[in-house]
Amino acid sequence: MKAILLHDFGGPSELYVGNVDQPEISTQEILVRIKCSALNRADTLQRKGKYPPPSGASEILGLEMAGEVVSVGESVTKWEIGDRVMGLLSGGGYAQFINIHEDLAMPIPTGFSFEEAAAIPEVFLTAYQALVDLSNLQIGEQVLIHAGASGVGTAAIQLAKSLGAAQVFVTASKAKHELCKSLGADHCIDYRNEDFAKVINDKTNGKGVNVILDFLMAAYFQQNLNAIALDGRLVMLATMGGIQVSEVNLVNILRRRARIIGTTLRSRSHTYKSKLTKGMLELTFDKFETGDLKPVVDRVFDWNDVGKAHQFMEDNKNKGKIILKIGD
Repeated sequence: MKAILLHDFGGPSELYVGNVDQPEISTQEILVRIKCSALNRADTLQRKGKYPPPSGASEILGLEMAGEVVSVGESVTKWEIGDRVMGLLSGGGYAQFINIHEDLAMPIPTGFSFEEAAAIPEVFLTAYQALVDLSNLQIGEQVLIHAGASGVGTAAIQLAKSLGAAQVFVTASKAKHELCKSLGADHCIDYRNEDFAKVINDKTNGKGVNVILDFLMAAYFQQNLNAIALDGRLVMLATMGGIQVSEVNLVNILRRRARIIGTTLRSRSHTYKSKLTKGMLELTFDKFETGDLKPVVDRVFDWNDVGKAHQFMEDNKNKGKIILKIGD
């Protein structure tokens, strides 16, 4: 089969379409002809040699896909040839075919294109994990979502409102505020010109927010502690703002009984991912069908332009997901 490969670790120009062996399936796996994949920050890190795949996972980039089942293992009971599926992967999404355990595949909502479906798995599973599984968001609570116009951000805004959040605050550049508001954000903060902790404390009479979803880690750590409410939960999902803080006042961790939760999804066990997939589907599938939840697709690139797609992401130009259309 064809797949997107690397000449060497480095910039977007290192990516190219080449030939590799087609994966084989086990008794509980299905083989999917991938129609579309989607870009994630992890892909750009792996391309640079900074984020190796978990042991046993494909070294091909790509953490999600949408496509059509072309073969099923002997013990598979959930899927048939011809079914349209989407799913989260540990790797291998930038290719024509992928093997995936039947428990990790999800049905594509009625009427959704493969481009739309490919924009669902990673971001909605991540948002569900952060808001439901880890922070246990309650009706009436306040939420802060950093990088509100990112893939996970656009999913988390919608999911937080769907779960009954009283107010959703987001940080994003000014040009991306309109999109965030259209998805349900109540307050958009321009991180380039505003102190988000000050804005939040002004808007909440000093109480702060109950749940914070953060991708910046070091860069926002102090401000996050300044903005967190009593018994608040800070969920750290990425390290885009660095991993070392030279000086920070930790007192609010005690004063506000804050919980700081770090998580990754790619390296989680099969059992955990299966449970998470089932829970997310039960909560969201009907909402996708009715249009109450929707994936946000910024741009679709042909896989021959994968380098341009990676550069587009690294330039922070996207609002929502960047989709990669897999060719023949």
